[in-house]
Amino acid sequence: MRILANESANFLNKSITVEGWVNSRRDHGGLIFIDLRDHTGILQLVITPNTKDAFTLAETIRDEFVLKATGKMREREPGLINPNIPTGKIELIVENLILLNKSEPLPVNTHDDGEKSSEEMRLKYRYLDLRRPSMQNILKHRSEYYRFIRNFMYDHDFTEITTPILANSSPEGARDFLVPSRLHPGKFYALPQAPQQFKQLLMVGGVNKYFQIAPCFRDEDPRADRLYGDFYQLDCEMSFVDDGETVRQEIEPLFIKLATDFGHKKLVLKSEPAKQYLDKNSKIPRLPYQFSMETYGVDKPDLRYGMELIDLTDIFKDTDFKVFKQPCVKAICVKNGASLTRREIDDFTEKAKKLGAGGLAYILYTEEGAKSPILKFMTEPEIANVQKLTNAKTGDAVFFGADDRTKVNKILGQLRISFADHFNLKNPNEVAYAWIIDFPFYEWDDKQKKLDFGHNPFSMPKGGLDALNEACAKGSQQSLLDIVADQYDMVMNGYEVCSGAVRNYNPEIMYKVFNILGYNNEYVEAKFAGMLNAFKFGAPPHAGCAPGLDRIFMVLEDTDNIRDIVAFPKNGSGVDLMMDSPSEIDQTQLEESHLAIIKED
Repeated sequence: MRILANESANFLNKSITVEGWVNSRRDHGGLIFIDLRDHTGILQLVITPNTKDAFTLAETIRDEFVLKATGKMREREPGLINPNIPTGKIELIVENLILLNKSEPLPVNTHDDGEKSSEEMRLKYRYLDLRRPSMQNILKHRSEYYRFIRNFMYDHDFTEITTPILANSSPEGARDFLVPSRLHPGKFYALPQAPQQFKQLLMVGGVNKYFQIAPCFRDEDPRADRLYGDFYQLDCEMSFVDDGETVRQEIEPLFIKLATDFGHKKLVLKSEPAKQYLDKNSKIPRLPYQFSMETYGVDKPDLRYGMELIDLTDIFKDTDFKVFKQPCVKAICVKNGASLTRREIDDFTEKAKKLGAGGLAYILYTEEGAKSPILKFMTEPEIANVQKLTNAKTGDAVFFGADDRTKVNKILGQLRISFADHFNLKNPNEVAYAWIIDFPFYEWDDKQKKLDFGHNPFSMPKGGLDALNEACAKGSQQSLLDIVADQYDMVMNGYEVCSGAVRNYNPEIMYKVFNILGYNNEYVEAKFAGMLNAFKFGAPPHAGCAPGLDRIFMVLEDTDNIRDIVAFPKNGSGVDLMMDSPSEIDQTQLEESHLAIIKED
């Protein structure tokens, strides 16, 4: 049986049996104390010489041995109460002790106190790392998290439906994991990057509102906020919906409840410019993509703090200062930034250079006045206007970016994040949400040197076929880049945690968006035959979104390493150290799958 702290009084003076791992053992000569641990906590066992067999066995017990103990529960003496554990007022006087299993010395620490084992060792011996109380709490909390989400979806009349794992390859923006077919030589399944096509086909099939907690598979490089290989999202879709706002209003209460009711965090919005995009029906602003890029330098801004990008281009349009003779000049005002040391400023300068800047100009506003190496190159009106537009006060610092607009936004956007980290502006007890809307339908791919989809081809361009034809008629690349998708992301504390869109359910529009990129109708039909054929039989307008459950839970758990909140994650190189995966397969398996390994020179 399990001993719950809030039920301990029910067991006093009763004979009970408990099982668990040895958390620690203390031999006091005439008495042996064992702290026995399971997923509910720790209970102190007391073994006396009066129980000869139990005492003899207890003398041989070591940490992490698995025991079964029977005895009577009693209250501890007043001077022996342990206030640090919930069961600190009780103890079990052991009458019978059974060794269920031994343990070799552990390669990792299974306690939350003491020296923490390295991540590589924790992942290699994850089954031991999971014994730590903090990991047990995370696993339990994650289960409650899924239940909370499912209850919300059921209460809002969504139907839970599972979709295939073995599917076809589709251009979702990442590499597929391919699975060779034994029965169909030369052909491959693909693990779905998302259930995108299937959920749209469910709408064609007459399902009104669908959801599932869906596994998704993408061969993307791992990073601290993104798991390698597989992750989970709340996949949902609604039929007879032709605008993104309907979906946003439907799913937004879930985000709010997850932050406040489940995560017990405060909902905030501290960036003043973003507040203009609030309306009376919402607690979360709808920020146009272009506004976000110009104001924060990123399309996933953290709104727990201000420090927005200020456009100073007009101030310096006639400047004689060569550094600021650029198409775009912007700045950010860092509150208390004048306290930065020369070495710290040099560190931020190096970061700016790595992002593509030539350097990092700045002005410090001290008690003695403005100080900067660049002041001698600026006119008095320029200096005054900088302070006025940035609203810099004594103690603040202003940092500049000057180059083409895209580069300036990128550099200052990343510096904004770094300054917030340095000055501890990211309160873990606060959550700031924002919807990012009106994404570009197409974007320029610098690597491929061609136009590509901004997100995916399944979104509906705002204005539909008319917008596409009008852009094509203008005949310029910019006219295509100006096409806006009815696409939307949810941002949470600087992380993208959800993406959604009104879907492209019209075959004529589907052909057109691919034709513009140079793909003919035959290509579209080969890739999306299932969807295209279905759309020809009365497909309703539909829209949906897919919150990333791992990343949201990571924020709610106050960690910046997503591997901390998953039972069995891969390491930073995409390797499962515990299961030795990926691994080689034998020749028989290769032949059955009609595969051959070609070794590189």
